[in-house]
Amino acid sequence: MLPSTGGGTKLRRMLLARTIEELHRHCGTLREQRGSLGLVPTMGALHDGHMALVRVAAKHAAAAVVASIFVNPLQFGPTEDLARYPRDEAGDLGQLAAQGCHLAWLPDVATMYAAGDATTINVEGPALRWEGDARPGHFRGVATVCAKLFGQVRPDRAYFGEKDWQQVQVVTRMVKDLRLPLEIVGVPTVREPDGLALSSRNRFIAVADRGKAARLFATLEAAARRLADGAAADAILDDARAALTCEGFAVDYVALVDGPTLVPLAAARPLARLIAAARLGSVRLLDNVAV
Repeated sequence: MLPSTGGGTKLRRMLLARTIEELHRHCGTLREQRGSLGLVPTMGALHDGHMALVRVAAKHAAAAVVASIFVNPLQFGPTEDLARYPRDEAGDLGQLAAQGCHLAWLPDVATMYAAGDATTINVEGPALRWEGDARPGHFRGVATVCAKLFGQVRPDRAYFGEKDWQQVQVVTRMVKDLRLPLEIVGVPTVREPDGLALSSRNRFIAVADRGKAARLFATLEAAARRLADGAAADAILDDARAALTCEGFAVDYVALVDGPTLVPLAAARPLARLIAAARLGSVRLLDNVAV
């Protein structure tokens, strides 16, 4: 456990905040010093995909970078792995400090969801279908915690990884619809050398399945090349699902969608995205590619 003081603790010159009062004080100081704030919302168990978000945020007009670490119970369903979700606060803080993050925001559940709270945010539009069907209530949890984080930190920009493509579109739509004064920035997916998208859950992939895991990205790339030629989507998507099933995946969906709205498409067009979710052993993998 890191030491704590009433004024927030520094770790390699990175400030920590565990209360709203500390957060507001530090954010005010950083804004005075650097002019703007960039927020990287995370659930911890950080990897280089998260660090890429920090690096992109730090490049924006010398902004101060705030990273939040909060495992959000509201976005986990009753049968999902909230208790199993990996946690490594000390390791996470070390990585953030090494990347030059200015402030880590570490709220607890009581701070984020105080007793008596009666407000959640329900987004439709891009939240419908796909993960919205597979994980009922998930995007309500995502939208609610993001709205709280935006209100607490009051960033000028917030950075999200495009691996969770639908999530980025849901948050973007919420910010647009509520006229919130910030920009949502999507950052391209960071991958292992074999193409596997980085994810906190990758540590749970069985050794025997690790080689297969990269076939999700490879299959999407192959399908995207065929779709880019203007062919009808149905047969290509069926082939992709069959290929993944043969590799041992339990496929939730492989779909061609309009990128911003997540509406399914019959053929590729500008801004189209190929999205997929499939389980390999005990691990559910998400990925997507532009078409």
